[in-house]
Formats: sequence, structure tokens, C-alpha cells
Amino acid sequence: MKKLFVVLAKIIGVLLAVLLITYLVFYIKWHLESSSNMKLAGVEAPVLKVDNLEFRDLNKNGKLDTYEDFRKNIDDRIDDLIGQMSLEEKAGSMFIHIVLVGEEGGLNEIPSLSNPFSLLLETTSALLLAKNMNHFNVLLTPSAKETARWNNNMQKLAERTRLGIPITIASDPKHGKGFNFGTSVGTRFLSRWPSQLGMGATRDSALVHEFGDIARQEYLALGIRLALHPMADLATEPRWPRVNGTFGEDAELAAKLTEAYVLGFQGDSLTNHSVATMTKHFSGGGPQKEGRDSHFKSGSDKAYQGDNFAYHLYPFVEGGLKAGTAQIMPDYGIPVGQTDEDVAFAYNKAIITDLLRDSLKFEGVVCTDWGIVSDMPIKDASAWGVEHLTEKERIKKLLDAGNDMIGGESRTDLIVELVEEGKITEERIHTSLRRILRDKFILGLFDNPYVDEENLDIVGNPTFVEKGKEAQRKALVLLKNENSFLPLAKSTKVYIEGMSEDLKDSYPQIVGTIEEADVIIKKLPTPYSPPSATSNLMEMMIKAGQLDFSEEAKSEILTLFNSKPSIAVMEMDRPPVFPEINEASKAVIADFECEDEIILELIFGEFNPSGKLPIEIPSSMEAVINQKEDVPYDSKDPLYRFGHGLSYSN
Repeated sequence: MKKLFVVLAKIIGVLLAVLLITYLVFYIKWHLESSSNMKLAGVEAPVLKVDNLEFRDLNKNGKLDTYEDFRKNIDDRIDDLIGQMSLEEKAGSMFIHIVLVGEEGGLNEIPSLSNPFSLLLETTSALLLAKNMNHFNVLLTPSAKETARWNNNMQKLAERTRLGIPITIASDPKHGKGFNFGTSVGTRFLSRWPSQLGMGATRDSALVHEFGDIARQEYLALGIRLALHPMADLATEPRWPRVNGTFGEDAELAAKLTEAYVLGFQGDSLTNHSVATMTKHFSGGGPQKEGRDSHFKSGSDKAYQGDNFAYHLYPFVEGGLKAGTAQIMPDYGIPVGQTDEDVAFAYNKAIITDLLRDSLKFEGVVCTDWGIVSDMPIKDASAWGVEHLTEKERIKKLLDAGNDMIGGESRTDLIVELVEEGKITEERIHTSLRRILRDKFILGLFDNPYVDEENLDIVGNPTFVEKGKEAQRKALVLLKNENSFLPLAKSTKVYIEGMSEDLKDSYPQIVGTIEEADVIIKKLPTPYSPPSATSNLMEMMIKAGQLDFSEEAKSEILTLFNSKPSIAVMEMDRPPVFPEINEASKAVIADFECEDEIILELIFGEFNPSGKLPIEIPSSMEAVINQKEDVPYDSKDPLYRFGHGLSYSN
């Protein structure tokens, strides 16, 4: 046995040594590549003084060019800049990719073992300097100060490029609960709001507009100028993993709230005080066949059994487009049987050019969803219907379809090759560039892309935080209240499960054991089932599949609930199937990423619940399977119908 341990120790030692040597080799390689890229950077832009005004000499030529002059017409500024851009610079402006905030707000140059994402992504200098890119999607932001400093560091490096084209920083939703890979990045230092589905439960367009305006102010302070949201999709398929990112399944409600959301971020028109919105996923991502996720091949198809394509288009037309959304993101999936070819929305000329451009007259930027051209370590390219095409052929098809920007990619070289080979004209590139650059100029990025690193009091300020809590209170839906069981008397002793232990500081009624308690409160996440056959890392991370509890889990919950009067708090990522648990509960609350403190406020009667379900809750998985993916509120005998919601007066 002793010899075995010695052998194992030696094997482990050798493996660690190999790993260390490998990391050191890569560490040296990363440093050399970063150093090489940084040599491409020039000097910072001098300040020119003309007519007692100050201008940034972005191309460092000692004179005031039209594109540098904020007094000039935007069209003239765009034409002047395009006229000075190389083909490589034009191509770089048509891509947006993920970047990370480095330590203490520095640039992400050397990947770190402490941040696994950094090992999967290209360095900032490679994207910005070597590939001429100037649109970036930021993920985790450690603090307001570090994020603001990082923005300024990014903009300073961009200033040192040949033409000094500023960076547009974009972000997925940051005001929610937590991190969902590829969809949202909850950020603790911002004000906290319910999920978009929770906003649907409020049915309050004024509140949604107020959220947009508050989020706009917080984003502006950090340097984020493009919101990769809202979702105007409809949650007509309950198994779909993106349900909680929608306003629900009703097209009229979704349109009204989408319009308010966009107006909150952008204002009545886009200005230098706006955050541009990228409304998604055109022309409706909700009708996923069997509720599967369209990031992956298993979820490539949309299902229109109810012939309801127009219903899913409605929130885009009467919501996002009506409000003047600056940008649109097409969906990953294939609108099966709806156009002349079964290819994904972004590759589909009938969707992008014929419908969005020609019929709906959209003149803004169309940007593809992330990773639809090249395979990534965590997933294959979502090139549904065009898998047989090469990467270069895919990009040509995307441009021919009418897209302007390509998301989650950095193959700028392929656009250069397409133009040089005569397969795409340079004027076609200019058409997209005019749209892309227009947003940059209107947002004021060419004139001043920097933020105040020392004055960040607006971010997460008490007024904004309280507004977020008000929204959470309005979002919570009281589904069941048997014999007016709620609100509980303040003296009621409660035992909690699935909720924060920190609540005990504010609620002395919380006890440590079931025996001590008068009432049990249990928060239950929406069930899911991992994919049955996949080796894809990202697909394993997505909560999809079954909505009902396993027999083992259900038995455990029912045993607990039968021991004492119980309250079920259902987390509504997707609509859970829970008839037996519902029956065993004295009260049931639908939670939309609200803080536990707010939930207890409802339970102890500190406010009167007013939320209404923005989706129906099915009564069985059989009903879920038999409903049509593109049709709203159509499952048989739902446990709770769309629009249900109690108050303490009914």
C-alpha cells in the first residue's frame, strides 16, 4: 500500500510539473503576442483648439478633419471617415466580440487561471489592434470603479489606433439576480430589478420605462452604450430556456412593455445621452420545437403548428420598431416552412431584407447573435441550415441576407478576402458601415467616450435601489392563499429552506428547526433535465427539458409540507409543473428573481400583492407536450391561467 501511495504521488507530481511547464510556455507566448500587438498602437490623440473649441485629433494629422468636428453634419462625418478607412479597418468595424475586464480595471492581456473565461477568449490587443475591432461585449464587471476605469483604458487604447475610432461597449442584462451563461450577467453594485418576465407580471409600462431610464443612467456612468436587450420574444413554449427573459406569452402586453423599455434606454430618439438597444430575437424566438435551445443543433428548428408567425412578429413591429430601437438581433433558429429556404433567421434574406428592411422599413443596424460562423470551445457554430458552407461562405451569405454586424466572432480577415476576391463589393460594406458608424456618432463616442472614474455615486444609489425593490414588490404573484392564510401574523415562527440565511438578521421570526416553526417557507427552483445525448459543455449548462419534479424530489417536498402548514415560493425561470405541491401548500407565490427579503415582506403583509401571471402554468407534462409551440395559453386545464394573481382583498 505504501508503494502504491509513492507511485501515485510521483504520477501526480509529474502531472503537476507538466501542467506548470505548459502554462509557463503559454504565459511566455501570451506575453510575446501582447507585446507584438501593442507595437501596433500609436500615440494618443492630441487636442486641437479651433474657434475657442477643443477637438480630438483622432488621426493625429495636426488638422481638424470633418469626422473629428462635432459641428459638422453626421452624414458628412461618416463619409469623411469611411473615405479614410482601410479595408481592414472597415472589416474590423463589422464585428463584435466578448472581452473581459482585467484586474483593477486593466486590459485583459494575459489569460489567468483564476478566470477560466480568459483562457477561451482572444486578448484585447489582438482584437482591437491586430483585427481593428471597435465593438465589444463585456461580461463580468467586478465593481463600478474598475468597470469605469476599464472603459477608459479601452478608449485610450482605441485612441492610439490609426484613426482613433472609439469603442462601443455592449452588455447583456445586468440588473437581475445572477449569471446565466450567454444570456444575462447579474451585477451586485447596480440597482436590482425583477427579471423581464417579472416586469411582465407588473403589466406596468410606466415602471418598465422607469427601469430603462435608471438602467440607462447606470450604464452611462460605466461606459456601456449598447444594451443587448430587450427580448421581444413570446414565451408560448413553456419548456424554452429563455422564458424568463421575455415579457410573457401575450403579444399585446409584450409589445407595450418592449416599447416602454426601448424608450427608457434610448429616449424618444437616439442622442448622446442614450444607451442604444438591440431588440431581439427577430422575428420571434419563442416557438422552439419541443422547447429546445436554438444555440444548439438539437434546437435548430422553430415550430409553427398554429400558423402563428405573425403573432410572434407583433411585439417587434408594435414594440421595438415603433419605439425606434437602434439595432435588431435575429434569432438563431430556422423558421421552418415560413420562407423560401429553411435556413436560420440571420442567414435568411427573406427575413432580414424582404421583411425587416423592405416591408418594415428598418434602417438601423442588424447584428447577428453570437457564434453563428465559427466553432467555439464551448459550442459549435449555430449555422443552422448552412452547416455545409465554409466560414467565408457563411459570412458572405450573412452579408447577402442584409446583416451589418457579426456577433461573437472575430474573422475580420474573411470580409477582407471576400472584397479582394470580388465576391462582396466595397460599397456593400459601406452600406453597413454607414449604419454602424451613425450610432457611434449619435451616441457622442467620437467626441468624448470617457467616463468619470471618481464620480460614480449614481450607480446603485439608494433611490434607484428602492425603485428596483418597488418593481420586485409589484412583480410577485400570489397564486394561492387558502382560507386567507396570508399574510402571516408578525409573531409567526417560520422555518425557511432555499432562501438566504441573512434574513435572520431582519426577521427574528425565523427559527432553526422545523419543530420550532409554526409555518414552513420553501423556495423551489423550476425543475429541468439535462440533455440526454450531448457532449457540448454549454448545452449541459442550460436549464431546459422537464418542468415537473422527479418522484424523489416531489416525495421529499410533500413529506416536508405535510409536517407543518407550508408556503411554496416557485422560482419562475420557466413555468413549473407542480399540482401535488400546489395542493399541499397553504399559499403559493410566483417569484421572478426577486430578493428573499421582498418575498418575506409579502408573506408578513408589509405590502399587498398585485402581480398577474404573464404566462400560464401547466397542470401536467402531458399538457405541455400536447400544446403547440407557437400558440399562447393553449395547454389543457392549466393549473393557473395567464393573468391569474390574488391580492389580500380577494
